[in-house]
Amino acid sequence: MNKGNTAVDTSRVIDSREDELRATGKTKSWKDYVTLAKMGIVTSNLITVFAGIYLASVYTDFALLQNLHVVILTMVGAGLVMAGGCTLNNYIDRDIDHLMERTKERPSVTGTLKGANILTAGIIQSTIGIMLLASVEMIAAVFGLIGLFVYVVVYSLWLKRVSTLNTVAGAISGAVPPLIGWAAVDPSLHLYGWLLFAIMFIWQPPHFLALAMRRSDEYKRAGVPMLPVVAGNQMTKRQIVLYVAVLLPISLFLYEFGVIYTVVAALLGVGWLVLGMAGFKMKDDIKWSRWMFVYSLNYLTILFVLMVVVHL
Repeated sequence: MNKGNTAVDTSRVIDSREDELRATGKTKSWKDYVTLAKMGIVTSNLITVFAGIYLASVYTDFALLQNLHVVILTMVGAGLVMAGGCTLNNYIDRDIDHLMERTKERPSVTGTLKGANILTAGIIQSTIGIMLLASVEMIAAVFGLIGLFVYVVVYSLWLKRVSTLNTVAGAISGAVPPLIGWAAVDPSLHLYGWLLFAIMFIWQPPHFLALAMRRSDEYKRAGVPMLPVVAGNQMTKRQIVLYVAVLLPISLFLYEFGVIYTVVAALLGVGWLVLGMAGFKMKDDIKWSRWMFVYSLNYLTILFVLMVVVHL
């Protein structure tokens, strides 16, 4: 793909859209910034941040109710860092997002928001978020900064455009939220905190590879070397099943969370693995990838909510 031509075409599209917006009287609003912050991703990750906070409080006898400011500052700080990272990702991807169906209506593409405004918003969100985390615990801020750097620089600016390893890089930043939560309460980081990180890290490749299979034509058109685009669906299926198989025993390392957690985690993991294996016999790869994607969302939500519930 000729990235120079793509940039020119994108500029024309944005300029045209800006003219249209002026003609219709439409202007930017705070909702546009919320859209760029990808609040769905932020909200789901905040569940894992809270799980880290709560579990750390349980295993260190930290009086959470007497220190609600820790919870509030950590959740808001982590949320702003993630929102800032997503906003900066939108700024970086303006030249390819118009080529993908699910991203072509983003304010960064349509011209509702100018690039300078998006960049400024992302920097402000990230900076305030890191400062809030630092006001609670410096180690939590360091993890926030690491996650932000990997997502914006290593993933968005570099690997997303050149290698299938972009999924692994993205998994590192996506696995940081529970560590931020745990470090806010216990900067020494119990083994459980690292296991939460490991679960999040291994969970993400099968989740995003399933999405990539569904959107492979769009990724190909945008020149993004996702695994289904480069190696095909069969190789992607094998990679997905491998990650799910590795995730199952890792989730069971937390057996000390109790019988209920262990049984449910085992059932969820086995169910996901069985569904993954079924993909080798199914002829409709898109249907299978959709099932895997939805299952992955339910798996993560149930698992992390359960971690908190069994400790109430």
